[in-house]
Amino acid sequence: MNTDASAKGLMNSKILRLVLLAWGGVLAALDSACAQTWIQTSAPNKTWSAIAASADGGKLTAVGLSWNCFTSTNSGAAWVSNSEPQYNSLVGSWYAIASSADGSRFLAGTVSSAIFVSTNSGTTWLSNNVPAVTYWGPVAMSANGGKLFAAAGGNGHPAGPICVSTNSGMTWNLTSAPTNIWTGLASSADGNKLVAVAGGSAAYRGFIYLSTNSGTTWMQTTAPSNYWMAVASSADGTKLAAVYYKDTNGIPGHIYTSADSGITWASNHFAASFWQSVALSADGSRLVAGGELYNNFNVYVSTNFGATWASNNLASASVVSVASTADGGRLFAAALNGQIFSAQSVVAPRLNLTPAVSNLALSWIIPSTNYFVQRISSLTATNWTAVTNASVLNLTNLQNQVFLPRTNASGFFRLATP
Repeated sequence: MNTDASAKGLMNSKILRLVLLAWGGVLAALDSACAQTWIQTSAPNKTWSAIAASADGGKLTAVGLSWNCFTSTNSGAAWVSNSEPQYNSLVGSWYAIASSADGSRFLAGTVSSAIFVSTNSGTTWLSNNVPAVTYWGPVAMSANGGKLFAAAGGNGHPAGPICVSTNSGMTWNLTSAPTNIWTGLASSADGNKLVAVAGGSAAYRGFIYLSTNSGTTWMQTTAPSNYWMAVASSADGTKLAAVYYKDTNGIPGHIYTSADSGITWASNHFAASFWQSVALSADGSRLVAGGELYNNFNVYVSTNFGATWASNNLASASVVSVASTADGGRLFAAALNGQIFSAQSVVAPRLNLTPAVSNLALSWIIPSTNYFVQRISSLTATNWTAVTNASVLNLTNLQNQVFLPRTNASGFFRLATP
């Protein structure tokens, strides 16, 4: 049984009893980094530069050179090319992409002076009132798609600012972030906490910066100067992960993590690689990182916030971007040389019980596998019944919530698969 202090208090008062069960037969056995096997999706052979996923992994968007922009509504089983803008045929490249939790809103940065926003899952795109920047680099957005962030620079491009939109991209403003060659940008689910890295694979070394007020003010962290390439954040912004490409003299880089919102950083110095990208699950426990080491292209996965790792090599894939679902059960990797891969494992969900204003809330991270709540009056009974209360998506922590009335009855709950 797993429960928190608030749940224990409720159980002791006999208001409600909760059993947290991972249901579905073999969930615990499959909940392993080693269980993930990468398979190539049906995405067309393009020169990909970035990939983004909705919280459940159902909706994907991938962008690349020559204005390639494709979307999938079935976790990569099929892909379509929508009416992406043909803004600059001379430059002709997408650089970065971000998605809202439901996959309805996308934000794209380009290797030009344009930022594009889609509010209909990539069917149409619009660029409004964008500050004058030569080249855009990484982008990020809040889970509801209301707060958007875009940084200038990108790998090997000129230095520039970080900009913010608080109205889904209708207007943009400069933040107080220092001018830098920004290569990575990540946001908490509510858009309040930001982390940005500067550097790249070329000659520029930079630092890691934090904002706790949606970019209004920034502070440099104690992380060392490096050729930082990418950064990722948990839903609450507490757990962060950053990768750098190389050390001085071309020695392959490492992965750094922070468990205190970026105040302190540490590297476990696990196998070095020329790292390109990193992604985190909503609770920060699961990491996926992509890179290459002397033509051996690989993806590493951790299920314990980087304490241990498993390698899932993609021998022919030059992985430049990775993405994760909220629960870390579905992972995606886009390769510069033309393929998009996916890996899936069933993550045993954890139910949480917390008191609300006038009721109780059952919650669990948005799953990449379909689950529904069932209830039984006692553990000796055999007739589990479905809880018909509708679940509500909490966009501040990427958890589904079911609200229950406070009663004096005992109840036991589990998540079940269809």
